[in-house]
Amino acid sequence: MALNSWWDLGEWVGVGGEKLDHHDITCPFCLESGNFKVQHHSEKKKTNGHKILNFDTLKCNNCAGYVMVLWSATSDHHEVYDYRVLPWPLKITKYPVHWPETVGRYWLQAHQNIIQENWDAAALMARSALQVALRQNGAIGNNLNQEINDLASKGILPPIIEQWSHELREPGNESAHPTPETPATNSKDAQDIVSFLDFLMKYLYDLPYEIENYKKRKTS
Repeated sequence: MALNSWWDLGEWVGVGGEKLDHHDITCPFCLESGNFKVQHHSEKKKTNGHKILNFDTLKCNNCAGYVMVLWSATSDHHEVYDYRVLPWPLKITKYPVHWPETVGRYWLQAHQNIIQENWDAAALMARSALQVALRQNGAIGNNLNQEINDLASKGILPPIIEQWSHELREPGNESAHPTPETPATNSKDAQDIVSFLDFLMKYLYDLPYEIENYKKRKTS
């Protein structure tokens, strides 16, 4: 969710807990997660409320690299917090824990192949992530084309997502079923396909997860 003010950090969506869990942080230099010690901690309290912004400088115990973390819990019951890290890992090594494992595995490989400039493989892995995500959401059909149309007919996929799902499917199909005449996947196409996949994961998994967390927080 986009922030209109840094004072909104942690107010609507985030992770469970009252304070920053270092296991959620990955070192951008050695890619080890959760192995930090706090070098410095500062706080800024909102003048007209109970909201507190926390500023932590963390040192990696493995490579001695540093990260800066801005984090804040909700201003009411402090059951949810959110955070931002600088710098962040340029190499993607994990997917959100609330995603299905198979979906996350293919999504991760799609991104890793983008970084390595393996455009055919990136398109293929994006297509695989798309298909398993649709099936996980109840799609019925003999092929990916029918599965996309099925979820669209049920109202699960809005028209713009349906259209882009077909755009993702076509170059992925070429990599999945190559012929001697199959051209190489265009680099820009591969990057656009994986970018769309990110939006699809946000729509199918992140938004429902964030809404459910919001409902639980309001109920509690």
